[in-house]
Amino acid sequence: QLQLVESGGGLVQPGGSLRLSCAASRFPLDDYTIGWFRQAPGKEREGVSCITHRGSTTFYTDSVKGRFTVSRDNTNNRVYLHMYNLKPEDTAVYYCAADWPLRPNICTVAKGSYAFWGQGTQVTVSS
Repeated sequence: QLQLVESGGGLVQPGGSLRLSCAASRFPLDDYTIGWFRQAPGKEREGVSCITHRGSTTFYTDSVKGRFTVSRDNTNNRVYLHMYNLKPEDTAVYYCAADWPLRPNICTVAKGSYAFWGQGTQVTVSS
């Protein structure tokens, strides 16, 4: 079974940057569509971004568009979420998720579309 591990979270000041990493062992991540989600205390888990298995298509939710970038590093079997100009409202536990691609050029941030999930990494944006 595919196992995902997120890393790279931490405490950062408003306006700062972080790079989250999603890694897998035993299976190549480029066989899977990858989604990034986050869950703040007391809130529903929300989709943030996704990338197709070939990396041809990405998607960002409006609240992070222009500030977050998702990318693949197939050599190291990782997917990254680069986060810039972070705001306090970005504070949450961030999760990566994976599923087999339904179509080559479409990804989704619907939670129910992903079968495999990591354990999450905490991102706190505060001065």
